[in-house]
Amino acid sequence: MRAFLEGALAGYGIAMPVGPITILIVEMSLRRGFSHGFIAGAGTAVVDFVFAGLAALAGEVLAPRLAPFAVGIRVMSALVLIGWGLSGIWRVRRLSRPEESDRKIKKHHLHVFVQFLGLTAINPLTLILFSALILGRGMGEAFTLVEKLSFVLGVGLASFSWQTLLAAFGATLHRNLSPRLQVLISLLGNLVVIVLGLRVLVI
Repeated sequence: MRAFLEGALAGYGIAMPVGPITILIVEMSLRRGFSHGFIAGAGTAVVDFVFAGLAALAGEVLAPRLAPFAVGIRVMSALVLIGWGLSGIWRVRRLSRPEESDRKIKKHHLHVFVQFLGLTAINPLTLILFSALILGRGMGEAFTLVEKLSFVLGVGLASFSWQTLLAAFGATLHRNLSPRLQVLISLLGNLVVIVLGLRVLVI
């Protein structure tokens, strides 16, 4: 139980701070409704789950090996975020559109899932953070395999629940705000993502 709670705290601690993915999940729900935001959040939660598993099982080895590539990966992540924000501004013009068929919606769901899977995965800082938490709290060799798996499960459930809450928040805005306000908030959200990408690039 302790390992599960440690994992849940780590999952919330890494997922809750406002960052590009947080904004993009809310913006996706605002623009497309709850189901799309939910799928986007699921893609992010899957990566958190996988990274937590890698950190728990091999964090001692992976974290130092990723460190030399930190600058290159940061630049790539920044460029992707800037590009996503720019494309998001372009997509805002499509906020008002006719209803799509179930087949098209399912196809778009898969597309969204893969997109957010990739967006989250290109930031290995998550893996390094999980590794630091595990090693710093004595969860390396000291914890059994079952306890490590409990930790990873806690991370996954915490991340998934938080991303779902973000999707619900965006969907609430989608239902209750006028189309004009939805466009404005979506534009602002994408501009924030661009600014965050520039910030990552210059730090």
